[in-house]
Amino acid sequence: LGRPERAWRSAAMWRTSWLAREVIALPLFMALVAVYGALHWLGLLQAALVAGALAAAACLALYLCTGMIYACLKFLQEWHSPLTVLNFLLLGGASGLSAATALAGWFDRALEPGYRLAALIALALAALSRAATLVRNARLRPRSNLQTAIGVKHPQIAQKAQGAMGGSFNTREFFHGSTNARLTLVKWFFAGAAFAAPAALLALGLPSAALAVQFAGLLAERWSFFAEARHPQNLYYQAIS
Repeated sequence: LGRPERAWRSAAMWRTSWLAREVIALPLFMALVAVYGALHWLGLLQAALVAGALAAAACLALYLCTGMIYACLKFLQEWHSPLTVLNFLLLGGASGLSAATALAGWFDRALEPGYRLAALIALALAALSRAATLVRNARLRPRSNLQTAIGVKHPQIAQKAQGAMGGSFNTREFFHGSTNARLTLVKWFFAGAAFAAPAALLALGLPSAALAVQFAGLLAERWSFFAEARHPQNLYYQAIS
């Protein structure tokens, strides 16, 4: 960040890094969307259709890269699953189709029924995929504990201090600090706000309201996604923080 002229290096490891691939996919997607918009505005509809198809493919590639950034982390069991990538694809598709339905309602009502049907299907698939993730994660068991972490086999280990008198980056950034009751509440909220309520509002012909509610639900879903991850380092830091 201190040397912006070296920003190009963030994409240099594209052969092995999903983060580098995301750095490439994002501006490519944005550029193709801009080309699509320009061609459509100029009335070159056939060329715009090609650009739009390429932009859609780039969007899927972007979702894949972003999902794999998390799915490739083997030490975080909650994320290390094909369901993580599938959730990124389906949630992105569902929210995008909800937005398309709302835009069609404002600018071209002839397109609205098709987008609404596609959005409802995508919402159903996304809900199933996210529910499968919740069920899977609830059944996971930690692969490590305090004994294996420090190489001491004694059955009773009491941690008295973390080695610092105050908080640290580790205690702030890798643990949400919320209770299990709050985590459960957030899960129920995003289940309703990100999936059930938007589907009902779309079915009732209220796509703008569906999009607004879904946006709030997806914010909660993303928070829950990060809160679900049980970082191994918290075996040490969380107990004291």
